[in-house]
Amino acid sequence: MTRILADLPEDDVKWLDAQAAEQGKSRAQLLREAVAGYRAEGSKDWISKGRGYWKDRHDIGDSVAYQRAIRADRDPA
Repeated sequence: MTRILADLPEDDVKWLDAQAAEQGKSRAQLLREAVAGYRAEGSKDWISKGRGYWKDRHDIGDSVAYQRAIRADRDPA
């Protein structure tokens, strides 16, 4: 494991220490978990991630008609 040095604003350090105490973890452990979570997010290309999400849904019929019906239900007009 590699050790790093990072400068953080004092308010962030206080918040991090409070979170660490509340969760019973070390400051370093919280930072490792934050980096792991950030890496897990992967690509920020949400359109590509969502493409084809409903392709195997057969319970809603035509997906475009379904989306239009949902949007019409929320339309304040």
